Amino acid sequence: MAEPFYITTAISYPNGKPHIGHAYEAIAADVIARFQRQLGRDVRFQTGTDEHGLKMAQKARDLGITPKQLADEMSQHFIDMCDALNVSYDVFIRTSEPRHHAATQELWRRMEANGDLYLDRYEGWYSVRDEAYYDASELVDGEGGEKLSPQGTPVEWTVEESWFFRLSKYAQPLLDLLNANPDFLQPDSRRNEILRFIEGGLRDLSVSRTSFDWGIKVPGSDGHVMYVWVDALTNYITGLGFPDETGDYAKYWPANLHLIGKDIVRFHAIYWPAFLMSAQLPVPQRVFGHGFLLNRGQKESKSLGNVTDPIALAEQFGVDTLRYFLMREVAFGQDGSYSPEAIVTRANAELANSFGNLAQRSLSMIFKNLDGKLSADQPLTDADRALLAEVDAGVAALKTAFEDLAFSDGLDSWMRAVFACNQYVDEQAPWTLRKTDPARMEAVLMVLLRAVRTLAIAVRPVVPASADKLLDQLGIAADARDFAALGNAQWFEQLVASGFTVAQPVGVFPRLELPAEPA
Repeated sequence: MAEPFYITTAISYPNGKPHIGHAYEAIAADVIARFQRQLGRDVRFQTGTDEHGLKMAQKARDLGITPKQLADEMSQHFIDMCDALNVSYDVFIRTSEPRHHAATQELWRRMEANGDLYLDRYEGWYSVRDEAYYDASELVDGEGGEKLSPQGTPVEWTVEESWFFRLSKYAQPLLDLLNANPDFLQPDSRRNEILRFIEGGLRDLSVSRTSFDWGIKVPGSDGHVMYVWVDALTNYITGLGFPDETGDYAKYWPANLHLIGKDIVRFHAIYWPAFLMSAQLPVPQRVFGHGFLLNRGQKESKSLGNVTDPIALAEQFGVDTLRYFLMREVAFGQDGSYSPEAIVTRANAELANSFGNLAQRSLSMIFKNLDGKLSADQPLTDADRALLAEVDAGVAALKTAFEDLAFSDGLDSWMRAVFACNQYVDEQAPWTLRKTDPARMEAVLMVLLRAVRTLAIAVRPVVPASADKLLDQLGIAADARDFAALGNAQWFEQLVASGFTVAQPVGVFPRLELPAEPA
């Protein structure tokens, strides 16, 4: 039976349309999910929208509609983005669904049964935009002397009756978790930051509000709705059928990986495991806080007028091109930057000129010079074996790097194998061999076909549609495109024996042009 692998993104707050940061996380999670499927694992991939809270209530009021109407309209934009970017999610969860209310209320009851919830009065600083409470020591001064959150968002003094969660009780268990499992929170910079925060002391957390009603009702406490983070974090088990602890929950929980942005690490590495410990449920195996994606080095904002629609970007440059660029350009876990010029430069140099050109000219020579016929008759030389070994080594390095979420490193290893193939073509010069030694030309072209097939399968999690188009042209069956298939030593002889012939090839990575500057 295949080993289960459960991956989630953070669920997106749909008070505005998706931006490039949402796309970056969705694509990265999809690459991981596809990679794990290619390893033969039974993957469950969940994403969705976080639809409750004061921000949604205020936005709906401003628009003259109900919060539910706003959530219905806006969540569709996130579904459309995932579909447009070829994100292969299994579950798209919405926190306004009845099943989510039931799951979250059950989690609350379990925390209450463990003695970890009590009613008191909350007085303190609250950021509506962050949906977060801040201690006075965490605040910073704005340009006009006003108090701001550490993220630079406005805060307001809030006084209301509230349920509290005994977060202070879980300081030592959380420290034990982080110290015993260094992989629980990565990269290390995020882990160190959270360790320091916990060591500074945890205060009990206000976990309900009475000032608005767009949220999940607190069981047995009229007028209280749950703090949006109790609600939001529970989505990860709602999607598995909780509170039913059989079926998908039993199979996939605890999650193998929560993939999130670095700005919400505290909620996932402190609040969420503490809630789960309180409810006596297993904590996730790994939380990874990735960096921000910057537009020409600047954070996107409406006031700067530099907010990018990810669907428009994909339409302009191609879905797979955008996916490749984001995974290749940015060291995952760190902040990165993008621009149209950077996308075009990277895509042309690596996808079009290097890998695309390698595949196109290899298949074109087989089609023109051999009538598309394949042959396993020619012996391999030392140069042939050296190239195939180099390609295998590049793919092995990609697999190792992708397991560690080091996508840019993995693709760097893959590109080195592509460069080795192009160097082999130049050294072997099959266009010259056509006249001087046709049998050797045939051997060289068969080696190239084998190398291209290996490289296409390896990069398939990143550029799935393009890789599949290329593998179709190579005659590779749809069920023979995973890493196990790369271990089949007889695949080439089997392909030859099937009588497959290469047709006139069609390029899958076109060269891009920079968009014209507006007049």
